[in-house]
Amino acid sequence: MPNPGKGNLKDGELLKLLKEIEASPSLTQRELSHRLGISLGKVNYIVKALINKGLIKANNFTKSNQKSKYFYVLTPHGIEERTKITYRFLKDKMREYDQLKEEIEQLKKETGAR
Repeated sequence: MPNPGKGNLKDGELLKLLKEIEASPSLTQRELSHRLGISLGKVNYIVKALINKGLIKANNFTKSNQKSKYFYVLTPHGIEERTKITYRFLKDKMREYDQLKEEIEQLKKETGAR
């Protein structure tokens, strides 16, 4: 079972998916795939992992003619995990920013640029 936020799943992808689900629970996996720019198979893989970990719930539309249509809802645990992922993602991006800033300053010194 995949571990959201660890290993082969990037925090950025996971965070975007959780935000999309929270903003538009009735999006299909195909629509999520298109919006996020990742394959349908990967969306399916992540969604199944999130359901298995109890971060989201998938419910059928009760009045839909297509009983295979679902809407996804973040669970309280999912909201808590999204907050942790956001913090971890922000921390990583800030570290990257600081490293880039140092690299830019070093390159400026080497080239005499201002």
